[in-house]
Amino acid sequence: MGHIAYENFKNITMEQLEALIYLVEERSFSRAARKMFLTQPSLTKRIKNLEQVVNARIINRQNTGITLTPEGKVAYGYAKRILKLRDEAREKVSMVRDDASGNIFISASTIPATYILPQVLKDFRKFYPDIKIHIQTADSEETLEMILDNRSEIGFIGKQPFNKKLNSEPLWKDSLVLVVPKDHAWGKVDSVTFESLLRETFIMREKGSATREVLEGYMLKATGKGLSHFNVICEMGSSEAVKEAVMVGLGVSILSIYAVKRELARGDLVCVPIQNFSIKRNFYLICKKQFSQSYHQRLFLEFVRDYELHEVY
Repeated sequence: MGHIAYENFKNITMEQLEALIYLVEERSFSRAARKMFLTQPSLTKRIKNLEQVVNARIINRQNTGITLTPEGKVAYGYAKRILKLRDEAREKVSMVRDDASGNIFISASTIPATYILPQVLKDFRKFYPDIKIHIQTADSEETLEMILDNRSEIGFIGKQPFNKKLNSEPLWKDSLVLVVPKDHAWGKVDSVTFESLLRETFIMREKGSATREVLEGYMLKATGKGLSHFNVICEMGSSEAVKEAVMVGLGVSILSIYAVKRELARGDLVCVPIQNFSIKRNFYLICKKQFSQSYHQRLFLEFVRDYELHEVY
C-alpha cells in the first residue's frame, strides 16, 4: 500500500480506533468482539475499514493470534492517545456543566445519614459548592436494595455486604456502647457484667438495622447467645427513638457512639463498659461494580475516602 491520502485519513472513526485497541489488548478477534458486544464480522469490518483509510496493513493475522505491523504500532499508539483525550474532554465538560450531571444520589443507613454525613457534606461543599447531594435514609438492608435497584448511586452502611454485584470498602470506624439514663444505678459503677445486662430491660433496634446485626454477631461469637436472651421491652426504628426511650427511663440499650456522643457530653446519658465486651465495626462505602463514575462523583468518592472523622471512642 502506498502514500496515505489526507482525504481518506481524516475519515478515521472512534469506533475503528476502539476496535484496534480492543483487538491488541485481547489478541483475538473473537474475544475483542465479545468485549465490544459486536459480532466477529462487524469487528473484522472495522479493522479492514481502518486499514483502507490508512492505506496500510496494520494487523498480522497468525494462528497464534495477532501482531501489529510497524504501521499498526504507530496507529495503535495514537489511538490510545486520541481516546484518552476524548475521555479527558468529557471530564472537563462535566466539570463546567451546570445541570443534572452535577447531582449525586446517596442512600445511607441511619447512623451515617444522621450523625456523620452532615458534617462530611458541609466540608465537601467548601471545595465543591456546585455539586448537589441528595440523601435517602433507610436501614442497611433497604440501602443495599436501593443501590442494587439503581435508585441510588452511592451507599453508606454499618456492615459489610457480600453481594457479588457490589463493591464495598471500609471507611470509618465505630464502637457500639451500652448507654443508661443519667440517674440509673449503673451510672455510678465502673462496669457491668454481660449476665446482669441480660436481666435489665432492654430497648432494641429493629430488624434490618446494621447496629442490631453487628450486636447479634458479636454476642454469638463472644457468648454463644443471641438477641432473644435480652429482656427486650420494645423494638424501635431509629437510634433517635431508642435514645429518647433510654433518657426517659424505659430501659437501657447498645448504640453507636456517634448516635450518643452529644448526650454523653451533656450528661443526659451515661456510657457503661461491659466487662470483656468491646464491639467495634466499620462503616462501608458501597456502589455497584458496573457503576460508571462521572467526574463529580469521583471527586466525592475521593473526598470521603480521605475524610477523617474526629474519634469519639
